[in-house]
Amino acid sequence: MTVIQPQPFVSEGPQPLVREIPQGEAYPVHALGPLREAVEAVQRATQAPVAIAAQSALSVASLAVQGHADVETLAGYAPISLFCLTVAQSGERKSGCDKLVMFGLRDIERGRAADYREAMADWDVSNKLWSAKRDRFIKEASGKNVATASKAEADLSALGPAPAQPTSPKMTTSEPTLEGLVKLYLTGQPSLGLFSDEGGGFLGGHAMNSDNRLKTVAGLSGLWGGDALDRVRAGDGATTLYGRRLAAHLMVQPVAARPLLSDPIASGQGFLARFLITEPPSAIGTRLATNAGAESEAIVAMSARLSTVLSASLPTCEGNPQELDPRQLRLSSEAKRLLIGYYQATERAQAPGGDLEQVKSFASKSPEQAARIAGVLALWSDLGGHEVTAEQMTDAIELAQFYLGEAKRLSEAATVSEEVDKAEKLRRWLLDSWPTIATNNNRDPSNIVPRDVVYHGPGSLRETATARKLMAVLAAYGWLMQLDTGAVVDGKSRQIAYRIVRPA
Repeated sequence: MTVIQPQPFVSEGPQPLVREIPQGEAYPVHALGPLREAVEAVQRATQAPVAIAAQSALSVASLAVQGHADVETLAGYAPISLFCLTVAQSGERKSGCDKLVMFGLRDIERGRAADYREAMADWDVSNKLWSAKRDRFIKEASGKNVATASKAEADLSALGPAPAQPTSPKMTTSEPTLEGLVKLYLTGQPSLGLFSDEGGGFLGGHAMNSDNRLKTVAGLSGLWGGDALDRVRAGDGATTLYGRRLAAHLMVQPVAARPLLSDPIASGQGFLARFLITEPPSAIGTRLATNAGAESEAIVAMSARLSTVLSASLPTCEGNPQELDPRQLRLSSEAKRLLIGYYQATERAQAPGGDLEQVKSFASKSPEQAARIAGVLALWSDLGGHEVTAEQMTDAIELAQFYLGEAKRLSEAATVSEEVDKAEKLRRWLLDSWPTIATNNNRDPSNIVPRDVVYHGPGSLRETATARKLMAVLAAYGWLMQLDTGAVVDGKSRQIAYRIVRPA
């Protein structure tokens, strides 16, 4: 959406606060290759927009395969990790899609949890015994008895390193700080997923506040690129983690997404351009099927495939099971030719006056996104494969083009401020809900005072200061006309009161 500036004097009736952005293209579900049947089955089962099911499937497939190989791009090899951002209202059944798509992953985590608890109990005992011996040897080695001290030094040297802590089976997290993510990498899997069906909690949480946003954006951007993750803490020194991979899928409501889309830090760091973003049309009000929850063979098959892939041993560096050593997944000659053609087309469109001039950061990364998607599709089909085919690249380019189109379409929405967004919510309430509320309370529905909004308005607007500010905005756009001070409304003299202006 693009903010439309109000005119100082409105002579042609109320002016719109925002201009609705055009509806996007239909999601190219046919291009999902081996994921298509599962996505269509999840969509039928949940009756959610198909794009939500597709985002869930692509991201979890990326998590499953990202540790096994890096894919060839036009600038060398890159991780096949995907970052997905889905913008959807509450009630679009985002959680339902994730639950079905990730069942195989959750089943593995549950199965490994019991073994992990037993291993941690054994480790706790061993570690305490080791620590007690170390402390005793250190104490004896610093004593005055030379013979005892000498023996203690030898015992301390022979004691060896502390017992290795068991690796956590946890493969996903929902609201981490960057520091929390580093801790999870230190004790857990080298391949992780940042998944949240309430991504507003992450975007509005500690990790993305004004003090930590730059650090979080830089750290997550580095993980997307396969860079080493640095941890520097006073007292602990510096730690560098190599060979880690991160897939992500954040589902957020529009009101939470807009601040991120307009954040200069997120845009300037190229953070947003690393995401495959979509805001599908709402399905609320059209979900009338009564047998939508029926189990599907395609969903069962995807869960089984996910379990198989996640159970496969990850390639790691010798002597360090927490540092990945992915193999190289090359492009076939025809796949590379297709990718070069797509790169050249997107590059030309970024020139001044071109269709992609306003979304250069997304456009410049779109060819790599295509290669990453192709890598995911290839390994999901054949985990041991070594080449991306032309067919897989064709599908991946079509998906990358869709996401690039969404980025271009949604870029206008980033200019809508939170204040204007709330004012639009109040405007709709005044026109749709207030007449009924006023009539039921024996009030004139043509007039409104801030107290009415505080008592009856949308929950997020029920503060006097907020109501007054937003009513002033609506007055500037011509939707409200402020009455003279002392005007009588509902039998009382009012300091601030408005008459509602309805479009002709």
